[in-house]
Amino acid sequence: MSSLPQLRIPATYMRGGTSKGVFFRRDDLPEAARVPGPARDALLLRVIGSPDPYGKHTDGMGGATSSTSKTVIIAAASVPDHDVDYLYGQVSIDTAFVDWSGNCGNLSTAVGPFAIANGFIPAERIPQDGTVTVRVWQANIGKTILVHVPVRGGQVQETGDFELDGVTFPAAEIVLEFVDPSDDEAEGGSMFPTGNLIDDLDVPGVGTLKATMITAGIPTVFVNAADIGFAGTELQPAINEDKAALAKLEAIRVAGALRMGLIQAPEEAATRQHTPKVAFVAPAQDYVASSGKRIEAGSIDLNVRAMSMGKLHHAMMGTASVAIATAAAVPGTLVNIAAGGGTRERVCFGHPSGTLAVGASVEQVDGQWEVTRAVMSRSARVLMEGWVRVPQD
Repeated sequence: MSSLPQLRIPATYMRGGTSKGVFFRRDDLPEAARVPGPARDALLLRVIGSPDPYGKHTDGMGGATSSTSKTVIIAAASVPDHDVDYLYGQVSIDTAFVDWSGNCGNLSTAVGPFAIANGFIPAERIPQDGTVTVRVWQANIGKTILVHVPVRGGQVQETGDFELDGVTFPAAEIVLEFVDPSDDEAEGGSMFPTGNLIDDLDVPGVGTLKATMITAGIPTVFVNAADIGFAGTELQPAINEDKAALAKLEAIRVAGALRMGLIQAPEEAATRQHTPKVAFVAPAQDYVASSGKRIEAGSIDLNVRAMSMGKLHHAMMGTASVAIATAAAVPGTLVNIAAGGGTRERVCFGHPSGTLAVGASVEQVDGQWEVTRAVMSRSARVLMEGWVRVPQD
């Protein structure tokens, strides 16, 4: 009978936006897990409690959803003019797999407060009362995020009256700026990797769909809700309890990944579960959010629903929100058309938990669309801090 002791690793359990995850300082990890590789992945899988055939994460810190099966590693900045490196691992629930292919926009919110509380920001930059701008290097995708964190009494302000749909209680508002969020170094050399604002996307078993494919924030494939048999006002049960709908949406994701050059063969999609995202859009219409709150069509510009790790997200991913804001700002995309067309630097969209306002600044340079900045407000809070324990094996 095995009787190895448990490792005791300093960790902080944090909510950021509509997600939560386990945060580590890189230097607190066991030496083998301080670098990418099987040892790091094995450790994070055990912390979360994956793979779990029961889908509950009873023996780990995960919450058995894509929004709550997340890990973050923070280190001193490796890039000049930044404060910290932020590495994000999306942990699969039912397979032994950690996806490092993209960012979590929601947990980006918590990186700023974590950096301040854990000594990454010099004391002279922290006022008694005011705001600290933490310059974050997002190491998964090589992008800069500015996290504007409120400070009161020389400490991070966590409580407040800012309300975020998808989060039960109000908290302090944190403003996020995603700088140059497009992956314009990807295949195609543009935030529209196919070179088109709208493509005809051939999806095996589904048909040919109009699609906008964009790399801003996170690679995302947008399709019209009506084209795939949805209204755009669906809540989680309508999609997540429908195996045929899930299979259809995964087929769209795989076809989009191939068309965007993110994978070379369909079977590679299984090892890239976090990206691309699939979202379906529809013009603004009334609906009742998961909380029971009635959302009026007049209060939003459009409806958007997005998939995360094979399930409909309960609200909206922060990175997908950047993609929505950017696509909405470019006349002629499916997102822009659903929002009513024209030029817009701000959009308010409906999601399963309520609404969210986001903004993006775009411009055309030599015929190519570029996004310089995307902005949104979120909140974050420490839920627990101390040590996480995992069996030494």
